[in-house]
Amino acid sequence: MSDMITADLVDLDLSADTKEAAARALAERMVALGRVTDLEGFLADVAAREAQMPTGLDGGIGIPHCRSEHVTEPTLAFGRSAAGIDFGAADGPADLIFLIAAPAGADDAHLTILSSLARQLMNAEFTDALRSVDDASAAAALIRGDEPPTADGSTAADAAKAPAAAGSSSASGSESGSEPASESGSEPASGSGSGSADSVTAPAAASAGAATGTDDAGTGADRPFRIVAVTSCPTGIAHTYMAAESLENAGREAGVEVVVETQGSAGFTRLDPAVIAAADGVIFAHDVPVREKDRFAGKPTVDTGVKAAINRAADLITEVRGKAERGEVTATDGSGATDGSGTSPVERAGGPGEGYGTKLRTWLMSGVSYMVPFVAAGGLLIALGFAIGGYEINEAPSVMDHFVWTQAASWGALLFQIGGVAFGFLVPVLAGYIAYGMADRPGLVPGFVGGAISLTISAGFLGGLAAGLIAGGVVLAIQKVRIPAALRGIMPVVVIPLISSAVVGFLMFVVIGKPIASAQKAMTDWLNGLTGANAILLGALLGLMMCFDLGGPVNKVAYTFATAGIAVANPSDSAMKIMAAVMAAGMVPPLAMALATTVRGKLFNRTERENGKAAWVLGASFISEGAIPFAAADPLRVIPASMVGGAVTGALSMSFGATLRAPHGGIFVVPLIGNPFLYLVAIAAGVCVTAALVIVLKGLRKPVTGADTTGPDGTPAPSAREEQPVAA
Repeated sequence: MSDMITADLVDLDLSADTKEAAARALAERMVALGRVTDLEGFLADVAAREAQMPTGLDGGIGIPHCRSEHVTEPTLAFGRSAAGIDFGAADGPADLIFLIAAPAGADDAHLTILSSLARQLMNAEFTDALRSVDDASAAAALIRGDEPPTADGSTAADAAKAPAAAGSSSASGSESGSEPASESGSEPASGSGSGSADSVTAPAAASAGAATGTDDAGTGADRPFRIVAVTSCPTGIAHTYMAAESLENAGREAGVEVVVETQGSAGFTRLDPAVIAAADGVIFAHDVPVREKDRFAGKPTVDTGVKAAINRAADLITEVRGKAERGEVTATDGSGATDGSGTSPVERAGGPGEGYGTKLRTWLMSGVSYMVPFVAAGGLLIALGFAIGGYEINEAPSVMDHFVWTQAASWGALLFQIGGVAFGFLVPVLAGYIAYGMADRPGLVPGFVGGAISLTISAGFLGGLAAGLIAGGVVLAIQKVRIPAALRGIMPVVVIPLISSAVVGFLMFVVIGKPIASAQKAMTDWLNGLTGANAILLGALLGLMMCFDLGGPVNKVAYTFATAGIAVANPSDSAMKIMAAVMAAGMVPPLAMALATTVRGKLFNRTERENGKAAWVLGASFISEGAIPFAAADPLRVIPASMVGGAVTGALSMSFGATLRAPHGGIFVVPLIGNPFLYLVAIAAGVCVTAALVIVLKGLRKPVTGADTTGPDGTPAPSAREEQPVAA
């Protein structure tokens, strides 16, 4: 880290009062040293990363970071705030702020900086030293791990480095199967790395060496309890390594050998199978699914979120030791499921304190996300069948019995019938993957069976939702039953599918199927009866929902509601009107942002103007997510304006009586739309309303600084890249 931070990159009296101002103050130091070439472009990348997930950590720490094409070399700047700055941490504002910049694509350098820093931040003596140091050079030396001389002849970094040195000395001559600095996923880090890499790998090397090099030292009560752990977080760096460091520190204090596999954003180095085999317990601390989880099956397991490992590592170690004493182990199948000693990643969805409402939303979105491709493929094939063969094509005989190569009607019938088969999978896929989201692979069989039964009894999408939730719940209940070791091998392939399918089938056929089918029929009849003002109000409501979170859960609810109506052989006119209104409203936000950046480019920075060019295509293709970069940067102006425009378009589409048989396609399926001209008018009206509102709202504040920056030769400066900044 010697070249990454210098005294010129340290501000011990950071006067900023917001995280944006703090990032700017530290970034200006990077610009002054030539480490950053475009201040505004770099800050836009930092803001985009911050919008994805707050970078505040417990203990008064903020670590804003990003990869950016405006960075010339990996750089770290440090600021200390007396008043504290809010970076979104649960325990309050941060007084130690680290701005980390890495060139675009510099994965290894970025990981080395962040992982090394994250591990050091778990050392209270290190952070205390940073809070008390009064010289910028000394602060930079502390962070680098140098040993600057002090008045009494000692070194300022001694205290901060002592724990790592102790762990490193105990690891002498040993090898580690999990060295966080080596994130390539192919080769372990060598022992000849830099000082920063050594500070990262020393604890893991110590633990791994103990686990692999002392097998013959003793058995039973003579050897320490051994734990292997996996840590991972959505960004794959900061929390991942802080959790690893916390577990290793807690293990040393408890006299337990802990070896951690950090599954970072650039890959991971697998633990040695011998280390896993010798372990007495497993800890999964993760907010994303553990990769190759079946390697750890058959051992006592604690499965929790990554922040739990940071905040209460000692409790997790105590918990896994207790499970080992009681003989609670995970199933030995490769499904990643457990027999009650853990929970699936999706079952844990949400952070601490979030309840089953969050989990339920995640389960449902799991089913919807897998269903959407079937909806798009089947719906477009059916729509093309009607376009080629006419609206009576649904009465054509099977193409197996009658197909003439030279007749358009035969080709239309072929497309229609293929689409119908694809549509037949919608409800089973929805139910199956809701159950999968709850219980992993064991939930697939009862989920698909329940979804197929829903079609059989005409319970439709409502039946599929119920079947998926029931199937997942039944599997989770079965997995919590203590099973003799002799039966564990047949649980995932025989027992769980058999029992869960029988229970789900009984409930769907005998208990709840008929009421759900009645509710589905009532909803269909209500849709068919919508006319006049009621239909217009429904269109406005669906437009608001489509534009509220731009591809998020609320958007998906509206879209699923619309596709449910046309996912039948003969959809009603009202159902096709709803589908048309939903697609039209979903096209509004990206098209409006594209128009706004074209009409009033001075209100947007260069990155946003480049995103605006891409938004033309995304919006025309009915990809609402094309407006997300704008909403993330300025949600209070963009989202309300988008909702107003979406409501206008939805209401106009319903009032014009536009219909649509295809669930996707944007302007490319205009020939399949009923009243296409008025449909386009409705879209144009909403786009103009949203664009006008965004321009007015943004115009109330001063234009973006540097929006018209030009290069040294007077030509426009190179624009920011089109893609979103990669999250670190």
